[in-house]
Amino acid sequence: MTEIKFAWSELGGDPALLTRVSTVVGKGPLSARLPVGELARACVGVCALAAAELGARRAGLARVPAVRVDDGAVAAAFTSERHLRIDGRAPTLFAPLSRFWRTADGWVRTHANYPHHRERLLRALDVPEDPAAVEAALAGRSALDVEEAVTEAGGLAVALRTPGQWAAHPQAVAVAERPLIERIPLDGAPARALPPLPRRDAGAPLLPAAGLRVLDLTRVLAGPVATRTLALLGADVLRLDAPWLAELPDQHADTGFGKRSAVLDLTADLRAFEELLAAADVVVTGYRPGALDRFGLSPEALAERRPGLVVAQVSAWGAYGPWGGRRGFDSLVQVATGIAAVEGSPEHPGALPAQALDHGSGYLLAAAVLRALTERSYDDGGGGGRFVRVALARTAAWLLSDGDGGATGDFAEGDAPAPWLTETTSPLGRLRHARPPVSFEGGPENWTHPPGPWGTDPVRWVSW
Repeated sequence: MTEIKFAWSELGGDPALLTRVSTVVGKGPLSARLPVGELARACVGVCALAAAELGARRAGLARVPAVRVDDGAVAAAFTSERHLRIDGRAPTLFAPLSRFWRTADGWVRTHANYPHHRERLLRALDVPEDPAAVEAALAGRSALDVEEAVTEAGGLAVALRTPGQWAAHPQAVAVAERPLIERIPLDGAPARALPPLPRRDAGAPLLPAAGLRVLDLTRVLAGPVATRTLALLGADVLRLDAPWLAELPDQHADTGFGKRSAVLDLTADLRAFEELLAAADVVVTGYRPGALDRFGLSPEALAERRPGLVVAQVSAWGAYGPWGGRRGFDSLVQVATGIAAVEGSPEHPGALPAQALDHGSGYLLAAAVLRALTERSYDDGGGGGRFVRVALARTAAWLLSDGDGGATGDFAEGDAPAPWLTETTSPLGRLRHARPPVSFEGGPENWTHPPGPWGTDPVRWVSW
């Protein structure tokens, strides 16, 4: 319970509520040198507790419902993209140019899943779209030179570092100065009382976020995991994407459960966004810090137009330090922070058995939103809007703080995840997918609806 206790404290939660949490220790495919299983358990555990706390508040319950964290469910959820099947087809997880490459003095990892990132990588290296050409170009350059050149071109490449090398980096120093979950007041608006939950029919689940509206401006995994969780808990989640930034279909299928998906060109139709914002309770952003500011979507600007709003942000490196404005993904953060060095061998860098920084940060961000909604509902809690944010690099620092403790005994390789998988018919086809790991007494066991085709829903709230 040490990790859960720490994360709950970082969320500002009442320590007395930790007695409501129980864990089912089991085995799952999260074996690693670093304690990734314990981190995963803690992230899901505090998210479930925050959901139960909000549900009790809105339903007028005398006690917060009991929370149950099952290691098997957690392990399956943290590897959900690997378990996904669409009409029996396994998803494509990484493109051919998204991988480790040898350089003249070490290793570098690139990320080129999206077409625009692939084009920038190739332009920076001045090579055709051919793995052999990329390999030859990188073999004659230093890792740091590649990192800087590709980053300058707007692409994604990170040099392999050891934990000690990363600890001395100015970005690591900036990250270490921040809490695991930042919780910042946004305005002095009066406390906004959440409407009580309607009376439930017998057997109906307790949905702590029912009636709440969430604007989802996120991509890839961490942000979509957070909003997928809020959708599970009853929120009306509307994901908005630019029409020229189509999501990867398999990724959308994995993270789109319970949501609706629409496209909106903010450069041409900002008024439509303003109409959505006027009725929103939460805005979640997952673009690199500052990328949305030119549209008037900084946390402060959003709160000025919608007092009492909860704004949540997830980024790769944090919104501070010399790398605050850089793009990044879980795989790259593992490489920069030294995780890949710890998990690898002298012959080749390694990786965590899951994109745990993404998934873990996603559940932490959802927990932070839920706790912000609870705090905002109390007059003595200060009222007003809340800004909560997490960073993959900060989650990595938490994971690394326990050092190399050897393989975690609770999570052994090879256990079948079948009990934590289910199948659902969807407009995308027959989906096999992981069940939600967030579990509390009386809570939902699955999403209300599967994902639909990307970008095809109307730009409006359900009740409009």
